[in-house]
Amino acid sequence: MSTNSHVTSNLLVTLAAAIIVIAGVRSAADMMVPFLLAVFIAVLSAPIMHWLSRRGIPDVLAVLMMMLGFLIIGSGLTLFLGGTVNAFYQDIPLYETKLQNLMQGVVTWLNAQGVEVPANLLREYVDPGVVMSMVASVFNGLGGVLTNAFLILFTVVFILLEASGMPEKLKRAFGEQTSAFAHFERFSDLVQRYLAIKTLMSLGTGVSIGLVLWVIGVDYAPVWALVAFLLNYIPNIGSIIAAVPAVLIALIQLGPGSALVTAITYVVVNTLFGNVLEPRMMGRTLGLSTLVVFLSLVFWGWVLGPVGMLLSIPLTMVVKIALETRPQTRWMATLLDH
Repeated sequence: MSTNSHVTSNLLVTLAAAIIVIAGVRSAADMMVPFLLAVFIAVLSAPIMHWLSRRGIPDVLAVLMMMLGFLIIGSGLTLFLGGTVNAFYQDIPLYETKLQNLMQGVVTWLNAQGVEVPANLLREYVDPGVVMSMVASVFNGLGGVLTNAFLILFTVVFILLEASGMPEKLKRAFGEQTSAFAHFERFSDLVQRYLAIKTLMSLGTGVSIGLVLWVIGVDYAPVWALVAFLLNYIPNIGSIIAAVPAVLIALIQLGPGSALVTAITYVVVNTLFGNVLEPRMMGRTLGLSTLVVFLSLVFWGWVLGPVGMLLSIPLTMVVKIALETRPQTRWMATLLDH
């Protein structure tokens, strides 16, 4: 009886601690989001820094080289997105008019087929202004990520400078705990491997989709490529969300045929990279069930906002990998599998 009571009390204490931590993270989301993005970028950058260090380049110089690369990429993205957002907002009235005409054409065709549809019915349920505002929110979300660019960049620099000496500091602080450090190193290696492969697959997905959309002639093809790259971190659901604005713009701009080709492009590219290449490179599945993906999207979006939705799957995968590294918690990781 006392054993059961002890287990129950431990469970309640753990649950209460988790609720307090989640509430704290949510209240400090404005501060946590740049930090989490910085950690995410630093984990992806660590293998590059290690490669430069093995070539005899000092850590400080390696970090400065990477910082310069980040500045060039970030400045390019900021200038590109700033001009693109302005151009898109100027084109919104044109897209709204074309969408309204398209909807009127659908109503006319249905009436010709003997299906009586009131002229204002589609307009009531599909407001062109609301639809285009949803597409515009994609641009605003991308711009918002770059708002704290310099804070993120400097945090990445400090993390990378501290990373090389961190294992030695931990050993001096906690002693030679071989088992604990073995778990930590395995956890760190798995996270780096997962994020590196996922980033490579996301890059391939974004570039492939961007090239096809550019060939088709869809407006703002580089932006939809960037959206596909970012949302590819969200399995299953992310590819669907990324496809919606591009297919909608193709439908309004070029017609149903091009919209169909755009949709097929997303299906083929995501199937190739997500279901064929990625599992082979991973070596074993690190997938999450669709329910866990959806719940992660909702949970991290609620805690951290739009950027939390973008980082939802990497964050959940970090938790899953952490659970897998210890036999006592491996059963929890199994419950998250697809």
